[in-house]
Amino acid sequence: MRTTRTLLSALGLSAQLAAATYTLEEDYPVSTFFDKFTFYTETDPTHGFVDYVSRSAAKSDKLISTSSDSVYIGVDHTNVASSSGRKSVRLSSNSKYTHGLFILDLAHMPGGMCGTWPAFWLLGSDWPNNGEIDIIEGVNLQSTNQMALHTSEGCTINKGTGFSGTLTTDNCYVYASDQSSNAGCSITAGSDKTYGTDFNSDGGGVYATEWTSEAISIYFFARGSIPSDISSGSPKPATWGTPIAKYKGSCDIDDHFKGMQIIFDTTFCGDWAGDVWSSSTCASKASTCTDYVQNNPSAFKDAYWTVNSLKVYKSGSSSSSSSSSSDATKASTTSKKETSTTTKKDAKKTTSTTKKDAKETTTTKEKAKETASSTKKGSASATDKDKGKDKDVTKTATKTVYSTATATETKTSWEKTQWKRSGHGHHHHHHHHHHRAHGHGHE
Repeated sequence: MRTTRTLLSALGLSAQLAAATYTLEEDYPVSTFFDKFTFYTETDPTHGFVDYVSRSAAKSDKLISTSSDSVYIGVDHTNVASSSGRKSVRLSSNSKYTHGLFILDLAHMPGGMCGTWPAFWLLGSDWPNNGEIDIIEGVNLQSTNQMALHTSEGCTINKGTGFSGTLTTDNCYVYASDQSSNAGCSITAGSDKTYGTDFNSDGGGVYATEWTSEAISIYFFARGSIPSDISSGSPKPATWGTPIAKYKGSCDIDDHFKGMQIIFDTTFCGDWAGDVWSSSTCASKASTCTDYVQNNPSAFKDAYWTVNSLKVYKSGSSSSSSSSSSDATKASTTSKKETSTTTKKDAKKTTSTTKKDAKETTTTKEKAKETASSTKKGSASATDKDKGKDKDVTKTATKTVYSTATATETKTSWEKTQWKRSGHGHHHHHHHHHHRAHGHGHE
């Protein structure tokens, strides 16, 4: 460490390095894992063909279980589903966090199969004002992870902030006029080991998300290359190298992200997986996503999460930095926090009014989008040259499809949002849309 620090000090990074000392804030031990989450049982805000069940139902239907060293979170894979959807589980942590290092070790995840839409994410209340961070997400046969942030207005991300994935949309604002509704700012991972089939055949891996006032970074480590500092419980992100995603730019992170819950869910079809079904190779299996998911229970045997460990660390002052400087930092953070809260409250009041007005004008925006989208669609398919580009192309095309939404559809996504906002929290919906928005190409 000392050598590293000396080398870096030439670049002025030593202070940052010294400051990022993480200590355990909350562990989610296997034995009490489910006690630390609430089982969400309302309608899926992302309109999935899913029936989210309670803890007792999940237990009796064997959708959840605990072994000595891991937790299983699955879906019903034995019954033809009722019209209310395939049974699944959506968990929201009882704790809420602002900043932190979230380290998830998974041996297996759902994904890489038609009809599924799994996600591991963080969600703030009053969506999108307190943010959404999608750490793992994808649909259908998607092979690489798609990460995204969803925010209120005023948060965009720079390309050149040092990450290995591909930035596909840079405006995190869910109603950005030049992106499909709820696309958010999205980064697609470069490796297939990050999601679904290849992730699982490799024995899974570790996702570590570092959220500070400066940036939100997502790191992925395949099973064979997990840093020893993570295994030993003293994580040092400054030594990990390049993250797969790093969100930094014209964005006041503290203004857009706070009080977030950790969520695991597996939904089906809906605003993203369902919307892209017809343009995916999954379409050969059934004419609609719902039809496939309802009637093929055994196809979802592998749509489960196996959690080896989930830990949240918080940053404290480092023993190697002088106490006076760390106290100073602490003091300035506290005062910053206090002032920002008041201003934020007032700002929120104004934004909600503006948002309402904005909502009404959305219809006009959508009309404009419709015209634009037809042109976009054409160009998207024209670029459909090679398989490699395929993913992104589909993404664009799909995104465009979203933008072609009619006023009614738009209204629905508004309602979605409202719902989300009303405490239901689900990012999903929105997220989804956005996701969906982005999602699309995924498959």
